[in-house]
Amino acid sequence: MSDIHANGDMTREGEAGFGDYVALLKPRVMSLVVFTALVGLLVAPVPVHPFVTFTCVLFIALGGGASGALNMWWDSDIDRIMRRTKGRPIPAGRVQEGEALGLGLALSGISVIMLALASNIAAGLLLAFTIFFYVVIYSVWLKRSTPQNIVIGGAAGAFPPMIGWVCATGSVSLEAVLMFLLIFMWTPPHFWSLALFMNSDYEKAGVPMLTVTHGKRATRAHILVYTIALVPFALAAGFTSIGGPAYLAVAVALNLMFLWGAFRLWRRDEAQAEADGYAAEKRFFKFSLLYLFLHFTAFLLEAGLKSYGLGGW
Repeated sequence: MSDIHANGDMTREGEAGFGDYVALLKPRVMSLVVFTALVGLLVAPVPVHPFVTFTCVLFIALGGGASGALNMWWDSDIDRIMRRTKGRPIPAGRVQEGEALGLGLALSGISVIMLALASNIAAGLLLAFTIFFYVVIYSVWLKRSTPQNIVIGGAAGAFPPMIGWVCATGSVSLEAVLMFLLIFMWTPPHFWSLALFMNSDYEKAGVPMLTVTHGKRATRAHILVYTIALVPFALAAGFTSIGGPAYLAVAVALNLMFLWGAFRLWRRDEAQAEADGYAAEKRFFKFSLLYLFLHFTAFLLEAGLKSYGLGGW
């Protein structure tokens, strides 16, 4: 009997379609990897040929996809339990665990080797370390052992703009570090706001998210503290070679809004939050995505203005 999956492929029931293998690569996460890596590459002070830029971003994306596939392989047991993830290809029975493992390992090797050849060895090694960090340090070790999982593990998602910068320059600089820190410090408030309204999933799966181990009241306080700590890094980037008045104006507005949102979450009564279906928490989570996207768009805006002699200080 045939069945049309949500991905649009016509397959037999329980059989993987092309879209299922794409889903293994976590395309939504990959889109963030691609965008921030591209920005890191484009705002670097060394011009890169468009074809080389495309090639580098492609292999960074494949590396991100490899991490996603390996993460889904390792987490397939808890993905079957969590409502948010039970429809993924492995827990849904459309892709075998061995297939995900094989795909992840193959893409890891290809992406690292090809990025090193397309740009430089430093970029390839940094991509290899990023994959290792996400899969081994975060997924295998931290995620199931400590409520600080997302704090330390957030480094994996913060490396792409630094990789892009290294592709162009062959080295790490203050600007690359600040782009890294922007994502690194943004990650805990982003994911903890998600955990506030998805807490039952983590409880059932036995994942020691902060909401599970310390409660939602403490999580709200942590969101506010990390948001306050994030602001100096976001603003500091505006005074480097990748910043300028346009970026700083965007960053000030976004950080005021983000701070206000975090403060409102901190003040929220849990009974009130449950009564309105965690509406404020969901809005904060969605805005956090826009927050990061607009910061990196502002970096691009400054680079464009500078190309016409208008941006910078």
